[in-house]
Amino acid sequence: MNKQEDKNIESNNYKKCKKSTTKNKNFNKDKLEKCIKDIKQKLDKEKDKFLRIFAEFENYKKRIQKERFDIFSTVKEEIIIDFIPILDDFRRCMENFKISKEKKLVEGIHLIQEKFYKTLKVKGLEKINIEKGDKFNTDFHEAITQIPSTKKELKGKIIEVVEDGYILKEKVIRHAKVITGK
Repeated sequence: MNKQEDKNIESNNYKKCKKSTTKNKNFNKDKLEKCIKDIKQKLDKEKDKFLRIFAEFENYKKRIQKERFDIFSTVKEEIIIDFIPILDDFRRCMENFKISKEKKLVEGIHLIQEKFYKTLKVKGLEKINIEKGDKFNTDFHEAITQIPSTKKELKGKIIEVVEDGYILKEKVIRHAKVITGK
């Protein structure tokens, strides 16, 4: 049944109630009460429909807002992931410039590197702290190779960090690439 048919039926019911109460001078109180009861039921039904539609619309608004937030978070994460190789380049650059005689140039590049890292840190990026001799952890590390260890205490431990790992808001976005002892 469509909305127009519903309106026609309701209109006809109202007209019947009105006719039965106004034509007869000695109208029946029971009929009037029945008509009032019917109208109240229809009103309650319409109120219920309205509340359901309103709740559905509120849920829709919340869902759209959440989806929008998720999209922005994903884009932000992808951009930060794209910047990680630049951090690696800065690190390699600083390692090569340590022997340079141009101290001002080295200081300038170091300041740019620090500013860039601090900006990413504010956005939630954190470097995974690893020391030589730490225990290998698959949650944070990726072993690219194993080399025989001269010391017994270095077996299964990190011997060298090849590439730093990063966490973005408690999620590992790049595992640290390490060399372990065997």
